[in-house]
Amino acid sequence: MTVFDVEAATTPKVAKKASFFRTWGPAALAMALVLVINAAMLGPMGHKIPALSEKHINHRNLAEARTQAVMEMDFGKDRVTRSGFGPRNLSEADGGVMEYTRKRHRYLGEYVHVDVSGDFSLFGKISVSLIYFAFWVFLMFPNWFLPIGRPGIALGGGLSMVVYRYFLVVIGHGPSFDAERVIIMEPLFLLFGLMLTTIYLEKMERGGLFDKLRDSLDDPVNWKRSAKIMTMSTIGSAAVMNDSIVLIFSGVVVDLCVRHKVANSLPYLLSLATTANIGSALTLTGNPQNILIVSLAYDDIGWMEFAGNMVLPVIAATIINSAMMFIYYAGELFPGSSGLGENFGIMFGGNRTPEMLAQEHAYYARQAAAKEGKAEVVESTAWSMWSRIQVLVVCCFLVCFACGLDVCVTSICAGAILMCVSAYKRQHYDPKPDLTEYDAEGNPLPVKKTYDMDGNEIEAEEEELVTESETTLTEVDYGLLMLFIGQFILIGSFDDTGVPQAFFSLTMGGCADQMTSVPCVYWFVVIITILSNIASNVPVCQMLAATFPYASPYDWLQVSFSATIAGNLTMLGSAANMIVAFQAAKVGDRTFTSERHAPFGIPSTILCLYAGTFLLSTFHFLPECSEKLGECDEDYDADAAE
Repeated sequence: MTVFDVEAATTPKVAKKASFFRTWGPAALAMALVLVINAAMLGPMGHKIPALSEKHINHRNLAEARTQAVMEMDFGKDRVTRSGFGPRNLSEADGGVMEYTRKRHRYLGEYVHVDVSGDFSLFGKISVSLIYFAFWVFLMFPNWFLPIGRPGIALGGGLSMVVYRYFLVVIGHGPSFDAERVIIMEPLFLLFGLMLTTIYLEKMERGGLFDKLRDSLDDPVNWKRSAKIMTMSTIGSAAVMNDSIVLIFSGVVVDLCVRHKVANSLPYLLSLATTANIGSALTLTGNPQNILIVSLAYDDIGWMEFAGNMVLPVIAATIINSAMMFIYYAGELFPGSSGLGENFGIMFGGNRTPEMLAQEHAYYARQAAAKEGKAEVVESTAWSMWSRIQVLVVCCFLVCFACGLDVCVTSICAGAILMCVSAYKRQHYDPKPDLTEYDAEGNPLPVKKTYDMDGNEIEAEEEELVTESETTLTEVDYGLLMLFIGQFILIGSFDDTGVPQAFFSLTMGGCADQMTSVPCVYWFVVIITILSNIASNVPVCQMLAATFPYASPYDWLQVSFSATIAGNLTMLGSAANMIVAFQAAKVGDRTFTSERHAPFGIPSTILCLYAGTFLLSTFHFLPECSEKLGECDEDYDADAAE
């Protein structure tokens, strides 16, 4: 009988340092491939860019006519915004076809970009741009200066921009700045609702829904543990939101690595972060930039319509990312394997190496020892009443999304229901805290009595109930809401200068008016990827809404997919990456860094991006025209005439 040395097999070994070519070779090859593909399709100097089709010329003419009509509208009483609840869309009498334009801006008080770049002097444009980029540096590298944190930096930057824009108005170098209008409320409402929901799903009950999900991630086999993390992260991010998923599960992943004595936790943290970004691309509520797109898109996009179009690209990106994870980190995920062929046998043939068998034996030995040490404590694995309520709320939550109900209201209502259930559970079912005091020998002390001036005993007051405001509600990440408010103000002011629009038009060249048409779409997604890693994906979507106010639903699909997948290029490309790094560092794991993320993130992102873009451009059913602009009617008439 073969005896395995469990301690020797599970003790972390010092890995041989990879060569420079092994580390950065795939990334360099992927970037070179991008340049070659675009040069072949568009020409080295862009001379192969196709001329504008009749469809694109028609779109441009309709957009210019619509903008001119809006600019000629009389201000008058329209300046008074509506208040209270009501329909999202304007009536035809109020200019329903002009939604997300100046008139909608005045009526509903929502954000829409109005071109005021001509009102700035050169000094005003340059100075506002410098302030924006200064705070961008502070946000990207918050520990270089003072330990204020990203939320404080963003909010401070927004307030500084408001003050400076007033200064420009006074000296005559710029127009007035209505900061309230550039704070887009829908993403903030949805972020709060999703955070509220996920926190109560996590904290309501020990051994509840989220604890069961945590336990399901554990596995003695390394590659299976990574696969489980990727599966959970992909599905969870699509259902809730990527930032919430990584916030909750980053510490769990690190704990699993410590429990299994993993020498390198990077593959598991990358499994969590990269698939959280990819999975979030599936739905409108998967990430903050998709939430923003719902608010700013000229035409309405339904939750199910969006998900239906994104299924194939997300599946392809998930498969590519998972395959690259198993190949790039084969040494960590398949210990003792001799190469790629044996790895396939392990995954699909059930084979095991001696090192993997030793890890399994050690895992089951620890489990047996833990059960013997806690023989009297038997935790039930059955689903409690509270877990069933959680599952019911989540199912209703997703059904409401799919039926097209307002996502902000749905998420906040789900969080409020879970909050009431949690408060009821704590008041009527949870054991009361033991306030008995004990002496040094452990004997209970009698309750102290108090007396008034006349010697009468004062009866003890009833114990005050602990409220949700003192417990679970304090765990909502209000700093994240502050971060977005500050970013909205900074980007809104920067957009007013016209600099982002000019930069985008310059880099896109002749593709600017046909950005999502083949072959221009492959250069377009490269520009979006670069901008998303320089300025972050949420501000980029806000810039594009100002640059292309009449973009079609299909255009926004391409923007959403590329801006989301671009978050995996570098660690700074996505808030989810930063959350994983921060949460892991809080529990002592600092392996998730920019220089360790990029060698895997760059090739994986480029392959996922181009494969998904090809599938999305080939298979989609959202219109490539704007119905509210009247462009689809023109297409229909042209087809009928033929």
